[in-house]
Amino acid sequence: MKQHLQHPIFSIISEEADALSQPCFVIGGFVRDLLLKRNSPDIDVVTLGSGINLAQQVAKRIGPKTPVSVFKNFGTAMLKYQELEVEFVGARKESYQSDSRKPIVEDGTLEDDQKRRDFTINALAIGLNQNNFGELIDPFGGIEDLQNQIIRTPLEPGITFSDDPLRMMRAIRFSTQLNFKIEANTLKAISANKNRIKIVSKERIIEEVNKIIMSDKPSKGFKLLEKTGLLELIFPELFQMKGREEVNGIGHKDNFYHTLEVLDRIVPNTDNLWLRWSAILHDIAKPRTKKFIKGQGWTFHAHNFIGAKMIPGIFRRMKLPLNEKMKYIQKMVSLHMRPIVLSEEEVTDSAIRRLLFEAGDDIDDLMTLCEADITSKNEAKVKRYLKNFQLVREKLKDLEERDHIRNFQPPVSGEEIMEVFNLRPSREVGDIKNAIKEAILEGEIHNDHDEAYNYMLKIAAEMGLKPVK
Repeated sequence: MKQHLQHPIFSIISEEADALSQPCFVIGGFVRDLLLKRNSPDIDVVTLGSGINLAQQVAKRIGPKTPVSVFKNFGTAMLKYQELEVEFVGARKESYQSDSRKPIVEDGTLEDDQKRRDFTINALAIGLNQNNFGELIDPFGGIEDLQNQIIRTPLEPGITFSDDPLRMMRAIRFSTQLNFKIEANTLKAISANKNRIKIVSKERIIEEVNKIIMSDKPSKGFKLLEKTGLLELIFPELFQMKGREEVNGIGHKDNFYHTLEVLDRIVPNTDNLWLRWSAILHDIAKPRTKKFIKGQGWTFHAHNFIGAKMIPGIFRRMKLPLNEKMKYIQKMVSLHMRPIVLSEEEVTDSAIRRLLFEAGDDIDDLMTLCEADITSKNEAKVKRYLKNFQLVREKLKDLEERDHIRNFQPPVSGEEIMEVFNLRPSREVGDIKNAIKEAILEGEIHNDHDEAYNYMLKIAAEMGLKPVK
């Protein structure tokens, strides 16, 4: 392994650890990623002795101005060197109480420290002292699990997950990110301990969910969450989308699996976490709006608008941001039917202007979501939709260049209307502004101040208003 530790930080740590007579090892995710040939900027160093003291000595060696962040309560210290973040900690053993995932920590050996790790692939260590530099220490068969692409706990999985239930989310996240299989007993233990997830903070859970969403194939993670029973506990609205119902032999598609297909389809086209969340939530209200109408079949009337209203409650409970990111998703969910309707009908300039007006700068993201939403097994239908979507995109571009509707600002402001007609803020002012906006969106006048001003005079005259100047 020596050839893998070429970065100068390792020889500096080695020399300083030997000077302090402290056995020292690089451990965990860095070692795993090194063996998987994945880039990892975070290095965890465990030492038999004071991690804080070793970090301070390494920082002095790097240079007198190298800052060290010390976390005395946790017995850890962290420094940055070039592109790396290096965290130092003394080896420890942990024990847990049933009502908390926060461990009682004591000093321990390297073996104790490896035992407390979540998975065998994260318990691998490499010696950093001169006498064992580059030597791999693998007490639990982590190398074999890496080769076989297996997620497995070092100790009995029921104890591992009961002690720290967040590890259940991490197992599913690593399985999704690395495309590894969760070993059978480990998977069973997640199902058996699923209710322990209730002691984990919502913030830590959503951190893992977001990492699943940002993986190359997030559907794998959500299917595992559903299979183990965790999904129903952490995201009941998504769980409730599962299943098909039939009346008189007429069924609807399983909206859970449809949603996961849309999510996987959008992944190659965006790294935007919130657009991916939009894919997850676009049909979230379908269980609430589902209705069978004789002669018509299954309907999900207004599921886009009801879905948009559901989002603040979901975000609040899951500790997701209640800011412009949430509003962006609400906009995506409420508008996601519009381009599909346009692609089915003759595309009018007026309808395109209205879509541009409502979507604003998010129009391209909305089109990306809608294209991902075409999951029909009928290839001819998919081809037709995509062709029509291309027409919608071309019209959007053409009209935007001509009419500048994106992020539309009325060419005649409310203040100007009040000044011209000597009005106070009132319904008449709003009616005139709205009439100008509608005339522009309908293509009756251009998005131009002079045309809008003349139109304002015409509308005001019909309302019995005269300009004062």
